[in-house]
Parts: sequence; structure tokens; C-alpha cells
Amino acid sequence: MSVGLLAVVDDILTAALKASAKTAGVVIDDAAVTPQYVQGLTPARELPVVWKIALGSLVNKFVIIIPIALLLSAFAPWVLPFLLIIGGTYLCFEGAEKVTEWFGVHHAEDDGEQKTEGKLVFGAIRTDLILSTEIMLIALDSLDPDFGIWLTLGALVVIGLGMTLLVYGAVALLVKIDDIGLRLMKNPARGIRRTGARIVRAMPAVFRVISIVGTVAMLWVGGHLVITNLAETFWHGPYDLVHVVTHAVEAAGPVVVWIADTAVSFVFGLVLGMIIVGIVMGLSRLLKRDRSAAVSH
Repeated sequence: MSVGLLAVVDDILTAALKASAKTAGVVIDDAAVTPQYVQGLTPARELPVVWKIALGSLVNKFVIIIPIALLLSAFAPWVLPFLLIIGGTYLCFEGAEKVTEWFGVHHAEDDGEQKTEGKLVFGAIRTDLILSTEIMLIALDSLDPDFGIWLTLGALVVIGLGMTLLVYGAVALLVKIDDIGLRLMKNPARGIRRTGARIVRAMPAVFRVISIVGTVAMLWVGGHLVITNLAETFWHGPYDLVHVVTHAVEAAGPVVVWIADTAVSFVFGLVLGMIIVGIVMGLSRLLKRDRSAAVSH
């Protein structure tokens, strides 16, 4: 490999590493959200479903997000904030829908395991599209604008591959921890068997916590996306509110400022999501009434 090519690879990897650091928050959210989609599946289907979602994530990044992001950033950068508002609004809706399900409001019925699995995979890939868009756009914005199209593309490819391996590798490990616990329970050593039993007993609680964290992450990231991109387009109100709140606690340090920012984004996302859930449920009921009336006649 020539010295020039080594220098190019080094530039790409260095830029990708720096840009990836700024996407850490969304990557954590992605890793927290995804395990929800394999809950309720049989153990034999968990890894295949994670694999399907990971492949969908790669398609999202390399077939949809990166080409469109590069084209829009070059020819129509003003479109990107509106796309992120739409994506953030959908995350708010999905998060609020899960909150209502915690209180016994069910929005859909499963008709069978295979259909349910297909819905889970589709829903996970759809959510990944939004989160991956945020990851890749943050990374793109963090790269040097004078980097050049090919070096920029190379850095985005490295980031996309790295983030996908990180997120879905962690998810695959997480969903198989209970199987590891079951194997430990068969070990001849008593202490190891006890450790395996504790792991198995803990996993239901772990997945409940992950479900809550994933839902909160959807609302936080969705609210943050909408607030930030509204400010870049036509409405500064929510962003100004965030600024007022964070400025009021600024003296308490950056951690408190981050918590305050996150809390406001979460509340905004929850309120926005609940409004959309209410609209969707109202429209759904109207459609059902119309169908019932048509059938009765």
C-alpha cells in the first residue's frame, strides 16, 4: 500500500473517529431502543431478527441516508431540517404510543407469530432509519467541509459500518445473556450455577428497564430533533424555552445543564407525541365507524 493511500486512509479514520464521538448520544439511544423489538420472540428467533434489523440498518445508511444526505447537502441543504422535523415527530409519536400502551391502551392486535415478527422487523428498521439519519447527519456536519466528496463519503462509510456493528453487536449480546445464564446453570461448580441463576432471574427486569429507557430515548431524541430544527426553520419558541431553562441552571455545571436540556426535550416530545396519538386514534375510530356503517348498509 503506497504512502499516499495510507495517508488518505489515516485521514478518513481520524475524521470518522472525531465525528463519531459527537454522535455518541444518539448511538446510545439506538442501542436502548432496538432490544424492545425482539421481546416476546422465541430464543431461536432472537439473533435472526437482530441480523435482519442490522441488514436493514445497513440498507438505511448506505442506500438511502448517505446518498440523499450528500446530494441534499450539496444542492438543497435547506431541506434537511424539515426532514429531521418529520423524523423527530415520528419518534415522538412512537414513544408516546408506547407510553399509552403502559396504561392499557392497545393500538394494534397481532395476528400470528410470523406476521408479528415481520411487523417487529419493519418497525425496528423504520425507527432505525430516523435514528441513523440523525447519526449520519451529525457526523456529516462534524466533518471538514473542505474534506472533498470522496473523503467525506469514505468517512461516512466507516462511521456507518462502525456504528452498525457497535449497536447491533451490543443488542445481540444483550438478548442472548439469558441463554448464557442458562448454560452457566449447568456448570458443575456451585458458585457458577448461582451466578447463572441470578442472570436468568434478572433478565425480565433488565428488559423492562430497557423498554422504559428506549421509550424515554425516543421521546428525548424526537423532541430534541424537532426543537432544534424548528429553530433553524421558522419557530424559535421551544428552543428559546430550552435556552431559558438551561441558562437558569448554568451555574450548577454542565451535567445539570444537560439534564435540564434533556428533560425539556423529553416533555416537549411527550406532549407532541400525545397530540399526534390522539389525532391518529380519533381518525382511526372515525374510519372504523364509517366501515361499520358501510357494512350495516
